[in-house]
Amino acid sequence: MDEKEIIKKITSKTKAIFMTYVQGFNGLSDSLLNHLDSLGIPLIEDVCESHGASHNGKKLGSFGLMSNFSFYYAHHMSTIEGGMVSTDNEQYYQILRMLRSHGMVREATNKKLQLNYAQDKNQLNPEFIFAYQAYNVRNTEIGAILGRNQLKRLDKVIRKRTYNLHIFLENLDRKRFRMNFDTEGSSNYAFNFVLNNEDFELRDRLEKVMREAGIEFRRGSAGGGNQLRQPYLSDYIEHESWKNFPETEHIHHFCWYVGNYPTLEEEKIRNLCNILNSA
Repeated sequence: MDEKEIIKKITSKTKAIFMTYVQGFNGLSDSLLNHLDSLGIPLIEDVCESHGASHNGKKLGSFGLMSNFSFYYAHHMSTIEGGMVSTDNEQYYQILRMLRSHGMVREATNKKLQLNYAQDKNQLNPEFIFAYQAYNVRNTEIGAILGRNQLKRLDKVIRKRTYNLHIFLENLDRKRFRMNFDTEGSSNYAFNFVLNNEDFELRDRLEKVMREAGIEFRRGSAGGGNQLRQPYLSDYIEHESWKNFPETEHIHHFCWYVGNYPTLEEEKIRNLCNILNSA
């Protein structure tokens, strides 16, 4: 992450900085944290794909106003679906408790807050006061059991995933693929490989070889590549505004990821690299 680009975009209208730690990599820097602190701008951390990753030895997700984690089944730990929001801010904690359950006030643990709503002149049943428009996003008991049991081996899983990443990077062709990943504090989620140069012919050849070998992959790194190309944003952005982001465009066309998991055998990682190098 280029902290200079983030700092350059901050204006008087900036309310917060939302930082996504993509696929296990730390995106923080001391200069960014110090700059945000000097301006009083809160940091919101997206740690969905990066459980256990760290900056200066401190876990990501503990730097900002709040942070979110995903328990999607392919991530470091899973409850099948669902996730978690963390915060040490009491006000937001109470709001989040309500938002996860239809916006109901009874989900808050702050009795004074509950009483304030119950004393409203609207003559409401205190068991069914809805402070916010919200859905039911509570996890299930079964999901919670799965997640709590995986916590016991999470550190071991993270170490193995990170070990797998280093085997992968050591065996890729540096002349063809980028190798300038900063793995300090990383908690790898998937094997990323990015072409050094723009080459559509090589891109198509790589994908053909992977399909023939039965290798599942995603182009564009995560879901859908450059989001500025996606239909859901077409009514909110200028036409072809994706052209203003050449690095994101390079990732969109010439970057892939292949899944990494703790039981993955080293021989399979080396075979994967051989296939990518020989395409």
